Amino acid sequence: MPALDVKNVSKTFVEDKNKVAALDDVSFTVEDEEFVCLVGPSGCGKSTMLRVIAGLEKADSGEVMFEGKPIMKPTPKIAMVFQLFGLFPWKTAIENVEVPLEVLGVSKKERVAVGMEYIKMVNLEGFENTYPHDLSGGMKQRVGIARALALKPEILLMDEPFSSLDELTAKTLRDLVLSIWRKRYEPPNSIVMVSHNVEEAVYMADRVIVMSPRPGRIVGEVKIEIPRPRFEHRREPVYFRFVDEVMEMLGDGGHVLKS
Repeated sequence: MPALDVKNVSKTFVEDKNKVAALDDVSFTVEDEEFVCLVGPSGCGKSTMLRVIAGLEKADSGEVMFEGKPIMKPTPKIAMVFQLFGLFPWKTAIENVEVPLEVLGVSKKERVAVGMEYIKMVNLEGFENTYPHDLSGGMKQRVGIARALALKPEILLMDEPFSSLDELTAKTLRDLVLSIWRKRYEPPNSIVMVSHNVEEAVYMADRVIVMSPRPGRIVGEVKIEIPRPRFEHRREPVYFRFVDEVMEMLGDGGHVLKS
């Protein structure tokens, strides 16, 4: 049984009284201990797909199965990291990390202990009492990652988590996420990430799923058979061969970043 099974998901929105199809009959699986990346042009429904998986949106048809059961609402076993951080400006870094634990009714003492554990994990020790307006973009995203991980989720969803950061910061955070994920004794078990950056997808994922322009459909997938850690292989021909393979699937409609 896969960790996650997306079955024939379609989703339509209403904009200015007109129906707009975001997803059309999307199906794919995510296996245990697998990192899957969805790539495709802007507006193809990638983020909508993540929100359906998270239980934040309801599909018009089809279903998403987690541990053999349909996802009907948000669950702490599936956590999400957002593109624009989504931090509460009136809360400190550690208080932001504690928010989902507070919602679950975890005691203050335990929340603080867990919060500090994950603040340290994302290398923000010393900034736990700092408010978001005094944090850099990279530091804010570290808080967002810590907040999601504090739930100890089995599946981590990431919606273009590095796209608003400068490349040096993004590279550092990519490696941080990969180092946390590769510690098999720590959650998360599997990761699903949305990206418009093909090189990023090839660098991070075990498998890249390629989506068409809206309405989003699966047009193919590429299994990335490059040993980890991949920073040792980023300048090798095999790396660029996989990048080119994904770009070819995207075709003329795939206005995404190659680097």
